[in-house]
Amino acid sequence: MKYLHLVWAELFRRKTRTVLTLVSIMAAFLLFGLLDGVRASFDEAGQTANGAQRLQTGSRLSFIQTLPISLLPRIKQVDGVADTTYANWFGGAYQDPRNQIFSFAVAPNYLDLYPEITVDPAELEAFHATRTGVLVGEKLMARFGWKVGQKIPLQSTIFPNSDGSKNWAFDIVGVLRNANDADGGWNDQLLLLHYKYFEESTPYVDGDVGWYVSRVTDVNQADRVAKAIDALSQNSDHQTKTMTEQAATANWMKQMADIGLIVGSIMGAVFFTLLLLTGNTMAQAVRERTSELAVLKTIGFSSTSVLLMVLAESVLLVMIGGLVGVALSTVIGSGASTASGGMINIPPLGLDGWATAIGLMVAIGLLVGALPAIRAMRLNIVDALAGR
Repeated sequence: MKYLHLVWAELFRRKTRTVLTLVSIMAAFLLFGLLDGVRASFDEAGQTANGAQRLQTGSRLSFIQTLPISLLPRIKQVDGVADTTYANWFGGAYQDPRNQIFSFAVAPNYLDLYPEITVDPAELEAFHATRTGVLVGEKLMARFGWKVGQKIPLQSTIFPNSDGSKNWAFDIVGVLRNANDADGGWNDQLLLLHYKYFEESTPYVDGDVGWYVSRVTDVNQADRVAKAIDALSQNSDHQTKTMTEQAATANWMKQMADIGLIVGSIMGAVFFTLLLLTGNTMAQAVRERTSELAVLKTIGFSSTSVLLMVLAESVLLVMIGGLVGVALSTVIGSGASTASGGMINIPPLGLDGWATAIGLMVAIGLLVGALPAIRAMRLNIVDALAGR
């Protein structure tokens, strides 16, 4: 740009004010990057190639409603179902209720339907032979410093045990790992326990399961198989809804909270505040140099040139703060994922995210600079030099 040096000089004319405004813009776009990563993380939950052949059957009413175990043999007989297993929420927490763990009580054949999870054969045998045994994800082991052979106390935030308390004790007998070091989603954060032990130890589970997982013989027939499974309980008091794992995960999230609405509401409030703050900064900056703008017009700068210079200053201000903020969100998101052992997963912004962020920066810059720029363009030289 021909007059970039002039724009740059005017931008940092009041260094303290400009720096404080930049910090505010950085904070807004840092939050944008992190929240967009959270939204993307929820959207991507369950999206693994290995899950394409699996269907998940849960209650049509709510994911917290259980289903009768009597459905198991009937689902297995559905044409197109290769195998079926089941699981139930346990709701485990370690030491503190805030240390939530993805913990499920599972059927003996549960891992047969998850080839992306590997367990040492000896450890798997020990799991089947130990009533109180649990298999723990590799990253979850590292998070709490657990070792195979260790007995760990867990609290269930949902189910009490036979003595009425919610304190449970388990023996770690093996480690869940991702096959071929592939990305297994939450698999390395799981804790699996025996459904039979769980059912016998709590009075609140009696022949009920949380959900069924079925492997189909042909992924092209998955829709037909899902409808056939749901037809088994049609018009009963336990109607089901069968979906792909990806759709089931998204459905769980929507029943707990509308992540997109939450993120959108927060960012709407943040950017509205940013508009007011940056708009005030630009208006004050232009008002302070009214006489200087009049001098520019006097020496030959056209009204259009003055307009474009003020707009360029506004856009440049937002772009500098915004780009730094988005870049910081990538670093902080990656650091949070590493520090949490993968428990917190905030993926970096993709190309679409960067395009959206840059588009917002330009739009905000033009919007907040429009009124001051128009005022500068319409400036009367005589009145401005006279201080009127």
